[in-house]
Amino acid sequence: MEALPSPKTQDYRDAQLRLSYGYGAIQLSGQAFELADSDTQAFAAVLDQEMEGIKEGLRKETNRQAYGTSQGVLAIAASGTTTTFVVGSLAGLQYLEIGMIVDLYNSTSTVVTPVLVTAGVTITDITPATLTVTITTAGAVGAGYFLTRTGSHQKEPVGFEQIVAGLAATATALGNGAGALYNITHGTWTGNMDTTAGAISEGRMINMIDAVRTRGGKTTVGFCSLGVRRAYANLLEQQRRYVNTTEFKGGFSGIAFTTDTGDIPIVADFDCQAGRLYFMNEKELKIYRAADWSWMNRDGNMWQRLIDSSGEYDAYRARLFSYWQIGTHRRNSHGVMTAIIEA
Repeated sequence: MEALPSPKTQDYRDAQLRLSYGYGAIQLSGQAFELADSDTQAFAAVLDQEMEGIKEGLRKETNRQAYGTSQGVLAIAASGTTTTFVVGSLAGLQYLEIGMIVDLYNSTSTVVTPVLVTAGVTITDITPATLTVTITTAGAVGAGYFLTRTGSHQKEPVGFEQIVAGLAATATALGNGAGALYNITHGTWTGNMDTTAGAISEGRMINMIDAVRTRGGKTTVGFCSLGVRRAYANLLEQQRRYVNTTEFKGGFSGIAFTTDTGDIPIVADFDCQAGRLYFMNEKELKIYRAADWSWMNRDGNMWQRLIDSSGEYDAYRARLFSYWQIGTHRRNSHGVMTAIIEA
């Protein structure tokens, strides 16, 4: 005749997931459209090139965002001038392309009060040998200054880094696995981090998987940079173990990492940050999406005449859009190893 325990072990908080808005555009001249009547093959070639280009561009951009944070930081400067942006390593050039239009922010900006130095800067050249990015004239670039896509700062989706590591005080530092996420702050609402710089080892990987497991989660897939994948493959070869790429359920393909609960695919991705290995629990991740990428045609036509403040043009634009966000139900079921020495 004793009272039974109250159901209070499970605890819930209301999360606020705000959708991010992604856009892509293609543009064709009126002359190109005229070819549709006189030379359909030429028109088809031009249109196909634009279509394939925008699809590939959006696919890569969406993939990059999945690894980052809502801050949208593309690169951080070690030094620079009014026309150069010099990064600290080749990895710092990972997300930059010639022709990209970016915004330059001061190193004193925080995630709360960003300081915009110059908007609409164009990348005109990239020299990997000197780690130098040539840009159109901007404010003098100093150490810690960073670049984002124009208009994207604090507007991109929440990515793996923000889910696991959180947001740091400045764009130049990594978070500590805590802090608010989806407006929730709690002692158990934290990611698992191993920030020890050094070589990859199975012991470190098992420690991370055990840390996730101790908190009630289960790692189902690992995502890493190409250099970390090579380092892990070298580790297996040194132990005279076969390095085979394995197909796993769910569509993943990668080198298997064997644990006492089964093999985990270690998937290499160029868009993953250098020196990192994410330990993710797929069951606790979800993409919230109003709709998949679609052509903007609410007024009945996806092609719109180009008209701006400079005048009217014999050209037409079509835009793709998608409203989406990455969410997690249990932040403490994910982890990350950083500062891994790459091969």
